[in-house]
Amino acid sequence: MSKFEALIHQDNNMLQIKNFYFNPLHECCSVAWDGTGECVIIDPGFYIPDERDILKDFIADKGLKPVKILLTHAHFDHVFGLKECAGMYGIPVYMDPADKGTLENAGYFCSMFGLKKPETDVRTEDIHDGDRIKFGDTEFEVLSTPGHTPGGVCFYDRADKVLFSGDTLFAGAIGRTDHPGGDYDKLMEGIFNKLTVLDGDVEVIPGHGPHTTITDERTKNPFLQPFNEPYEEDDRQS
Repeated sequence: MSKFEALIHQDNNMLQIKNFYFNPLHECCSVAWDGTGECVIIDPGFYIPDERDILKDFIADKGLKPVKILLTHAHFDHVFGLKECAGMYGIPVYMDPADKGTLENAGYFCSMFGLKKPETDVRTEDIHDGDRIKFGDTEFEVLSTPGHTPGGVCFYDRADKVLFSGDTLFAGAIGRTDHPGGDYDKLMEGIFNKLTVLDGDVEVIPGHGPHTTITDERTKNPFLQPFNEPYEEDDRQS
């Protein structure tokens, strides 16, 4: 298995997910598909040709048909490969319009890391809290969770109990808010009102780092203390 790849979730009877960890910041780019063969690409952050080819070859080898690109947010490490990916497959990019300024200025931090600026002039479709994004027989719900960026969202597959949390929620951590567009209060509001209320056994796939569950985060995440204390482990059965 390539160092860029990690298989997180695979079951022929439900949503299948392949995670790739791309670019120097090890951003998680996910391909999600079902039995129809249609797939979505979440946060295409590939930076070098080898990473692009790994993603492209995987999709071709699986015989998948990409139909949408979904952005949890528009920071540079999540959009390095955005324009090339959209062009390769001729598909639209779905994002919260509140993050269009973030997308336009995606190169803001690149010089700090010595990285090239991403190309971001792509066709976008607006999404908002509560919207449903459909592909194949699968439906993702858009959960608006601003704070890390003004238009940060999570994608929730209620049927398969999977949450793509972007940089809103990590295993044992939360997204940073100490940069332009960050808002700590909004971030925490979104986490508590939209994420911690989900079933405890929901699998969380963050934008960086290992996957986790809602129960683990609301009972063990130090950034959610003391608010998580009332939850019990058996909440995963709720």
